[in-house]
Amino acid sequence: MPRSKNKVASRAKRKKVLDMAKGNFGRRKNVYTVAKNTVEKGLQHAYDGRKLKKREFRGLWIQRINAACRLNDMSYSVFIAGLKKANIGLDRKALAEIAYSDATAFTAIVNKVK
Repeated sequence: MPRSKNKVASRAKRKKVLDMAKGNFGRRKNVYTVAKNTVEKGLQHAYDGRKLKKREFRGLWIQRINAACRLNDMSYSVFIAGLKKANIGLDRKALAEIAYSDATAFTAIVNKVK
């Protein structure tokens, strides 16, 4: 009896890789071995990008909070230390949104910290 190689599954695996490589230029989109390398590298970049995104957004929030603090004659580090002493449990994301959208509310928070 001949050995069964399960052609359906192996073709599906190759088709999945080629579908993921769609949109690439030249052999990267239609030669399996080249497309496989491209897709693997792309998935690595996507994974790294998800981690970088968190870092970059935290930096953006800190910049926005710092800019709003400076308008109220306070530095970022003094503001964050004051928040901890005053037991105000707002995170940087929420503070940045308040600073960006509602300046009067942020000024009230700064006055509580002072």
